[in-house]
Amino acid sequence: MKWKQKGLLAAALVSVALLATACGNNSKSSSSSSSATSKYSYVYSTDPDNFDYTVTSRATNSGHLVNFVNGLLENDKYGRLTGAMAKSWDVSKDGKTYTYHLRKGINWTDSQGNVYGKVKAQDFVTGLKHAVDAKSETLYVVQDSIKGLSDYVSGKNSDFSKVGVKALDDSTVQYTLNQPESYWNSKLTYGVMFPVNAKFLKSQGKDFGKASADSILYNGPYTLANFTSKSVIEYKENPNYWDKKDVHIKDVKLTYDDGSNPDGLYKSYIKGDYSQARVYPTSADYKNVLKQSKNNIVWSDPDSTVYNFTFNLNRQSYNATSKKTTKAKEDTKKAILNRNFRLAVQFAFDKTSYNAQATGRDGAEKSLRNTMTPPNFVQINGQPYGDTVKKDLNKLDSAAFGNVNLADAQDGTYDPAKAKEYFAKAKKELQAQGVSFPIHLDLPADQKAALTLNQSKSFKSTVEKSLGTNNLVVDIQLLSEDKYLAATYQATTAAASDFDISNASGWSADYDDPSSYLEIYSPNDGASLHTIGLEPGKGSASDTAAKKALNMDEYVKLLDKASVITTDTNARYKAYAEAEAWLLNSGIQIPVKSLGGTPSVTNVVPYTGPYAQSGLYSPNSTGMAFKGVKIQAKPVTTAQSNKARKAWQEKRAEIAKETADK
Repeated sequence: MKWKQKGLLAAALVSVALLATACGNNSKSSSSSSSATSKYSYVYSTDPDNFDYTVTSRATNSGHLVNFVNGLLENDKYGRLTGAMAKSWDVSKDGKTYTYHLRKGINWTDSQGNVYGKVKAQDFVTGLKHAVDAKSETLYVVQDSIKGLSDYVSGKNSDFSKVGVKALDDSTVQYTLNQPESYWNSKLTYGVMFPVNAKFLKSQGKDFGKASADSILYNGPYTLANFTSKSVIEYKENPNYWDKKDVHIKDVKLTYDDGSNPDGLYKSYIKGDYSQARVYPTSADYKNVLKQSKNNIVWSDPDSTVYNFTFNLNRQSYNATSKKTTKAKEDTKKAILNRNFRLAVQFAFDKTSYNAQATGRDGAEKSLRNTMTPPNFVQINGQPYGDTVKKDLNKLDSAAFGNVNLADAQDGTYDPAKAKEYFAKAKKELQAQGVSFPIHLDLPADQKAALTLNQSKSFKSTVEKSLGTNNLVVDIQLLSEDKYLAATYQATTAAASDFDISNASGWSADYDDPSSYLEIYSPNDGASLHTIGLEPGKGSASDTAAKKALNMDEYVKLLDKASVITTDTNARYKAYAEAEAWLLNSGIQIPVKSLGGTPSVTNVVPYTGPYAQSGLYSPNSTGMAFKGVKIQAKPVTTAQSNKARKAWQEKRAEIAKETADK
């Protein structure tokens, strides 16, 4: 799923959610009536722009939609997959056929709270067909999994009845896969697999899924009560929801905030306006936070999201640039295509200082990440996946990565001496190509988003200090929010990606397999290929040349080698670790951090919301998934949070052991 870093307000909402998923009233209003524990109020930073849950890949949309629509399965608070629309399911002996039995009496609800009709098995067939017809951004999640789907998408087959999804009757839906996938069920928590009512879809026509309350039907815990652009988003409890007993928050209100006044979050919390507040140790106002709420500061857990810097490997747009000549543009392009240059930038970048701009020194390392796939995302023969990645990376280039630690919560790549060494290599190679120095890198930034702007300034400072401004200059391009988003996070093509290097977005897994992280950069069909300036498949001459310069055919071979291993998960993960090592060795992106690892004050009951490593219920999404969340009248104490975390971790370990013993 495509995640955005803008102003850190989304992260502020999510960071507490990683710990508890939502929260209640603050200290000033803790003595109010029980309604204080059934209402949630906080902020959001970017308007949703698409409510077609089968199509959108943006977390800024899906974070809301997960509250409105349920699929067959969902995650509980310990990460276990449980039934949502499905009450039970069966798997064939060969692992290729999954049959789901729907709950009885599940209703669709319209935006006015009226029952529209029953949720039926055919709705899941309709949903998948609509996803194809609407050219879903998330079709890649299942296109190669479901039998016949890829042929239908490509036009080789025009009969959708030949695709491996069937409604056996009103309450039974069946999927047939091309090959076994141990992680298949985790894909069912993703919007592309959600149901759509055919009658309603037809009545809406092209307006289905537009960003308004009446453009979709609801079968989830909430309906949309109000959406006013750059103002407010409000949910209310769905009166027809099947599992109302687990919906404790009845009303949700999110107020737009452009990120220009981070300290205002805590002040609003103290006044009773918000249910939680991210706090900022680097702020001048933090002393007041400590004075009033020292024993109520809780640190959220890092999650499975990765935020990274991406190089634009074939920049085509120059609406936001400091470059004055064509030669300057071409020189930067040549530099970015040079591996030694890219590695020099990575080694010159102090990620700890960068992260400290938002979390202070105490929290600067808590969320740092050095790999694309989290090192503990899966296990290989009982050992962390990251251990194998490290061995493979050393084989590729021990000089560059021999002393690099890939573990989380520390900066494994910052090394100014090594940065100078690799820049010297790059400079010699580039000067032979006629490149002049210094190289200028355009880095877009939202001019009102104070925290991420400070992070961009930190990146500029440490990279220029390590390499020297006679060699490299980072030009921060100050843009309005709309122009910033258009050039980065909301750009849907390589041509629209208007930067040399960007820190605007990140990624979280769509399903429980390393391929969900690594396939996004496949030169053939990568879902995030445009974020590195390339297009899937056969592109322009410059696109083809860039891919060739990067030797991306080798990456394809490694991905293909891993993808065909379907029954031996250890062998599969080992093969993906080899592909991961190639990606890290290439330096085309720089992993920086995850969500979480941030301090807040909140009235959350810790660890009451859903948890997962992937899909819409993963911690990054759970920031806005309110089912199961409980609110308490008084602010959570640090001690309460730590005790709850320990109990949750112990239960997770117990579940993992039980699963391994089966």
